[in-house]
Order: sequence, then structure tokens, then C-alpha cells
Amino acid sequence: MENKLQKGDKAPSFSSVDTEGNEISLENLRGKKIILYFYPKDNTPGCTAEACSLRDGYDKLLEAGFTVLGVSPDNEKSHEKFRSKYQLPFHLIADPEKELIRKYGVLGEKKMFGKTVEGVKRTTFVINEDGVIEHIIPKVDTNNHASQILALYN
Repeated sequence: MENKLQKGDKAPSFSSVDTEGNEISLENLRGKKIILYFYPKDNTPGCTAEACSLRDGYDKLLEAGFTVLGVSPDNEKSHEKFRSKYQLPFHLIADPEKELIRKYGVLGEKKMFGKTVEGVKRTTFVINEDGVIEHIIPKVDTNNHASQILALYN
């Protein structure tokens, strides 16, 4: 069963390791605005477009006070290649067991090539400095995701 997080809910806590072996946790990021984006797979067209949009808008996102974190079921090695290939300036969290993906309720049925499969539903959570979900973006504009997020604050 999928949990349904909503705007105003306390963000589920997490603790994981990024591609450089640094611990990343919601507690360590308290006091910062976080863009926590979930995506299906490294090096696929939509996921690459989304990551590159966040990369290209990264300076504006930083100026607005955001920390950007991406999460997918890929492993650390895949994430490191993806980050390196596209020069992504933000951290990616490997979640091969899909624990964090389940906690945020973004694992579910979706259609791929006419078949129903279980996978990660591309979703972005904007979490405020107090660890509360400020925005949930279930319909991500992969080519303009940074602008889509910034538009919520203009």
C-alpha cells in the first residue's frame, strides 16, 4: 500500500550515504530547504533531462537557499558514473532496497511500453527548514524542472 504524503506533513526522516561516502540525513540538513527528487533510473532520457535541468539551474537554486538531492534505486557506482558524465553538482542517493522510495510513497504501478510495471514514480518534494513538506510535484517537467521549482516561490 502506498502512503500518501501531503503538503504540510512532516517529511519522513532518512539517513543514507552519497556517492562520495558522506552521510546524508534529514536531521543533518535541518535548517536548509531541500529539493528531494525521486527518479526511476540513471542515464535514461527523462531522468537525464531532469538532472541536467537541475544542474543548469543549480546556481539559481542555491541562491534561493536550496540543497538538491536525487534518489533512485540505482547503486552508488551507477550514480557516480551518471554524476560524472553530466557534471551534476548535487548528491545522488542510492536506494537499491527502495526503503526511502517506499517511505515517500513514490513506488507504484506505472505503464511502460504498454505493460504495467512497478517502479519509481517521478516526484519531487520540497522540504522546508523545519523538515515539513512545502510542495509536492507529481507532474515533473523534466526539461524545465529547476524553473518549475523556482516558479513556486515567485
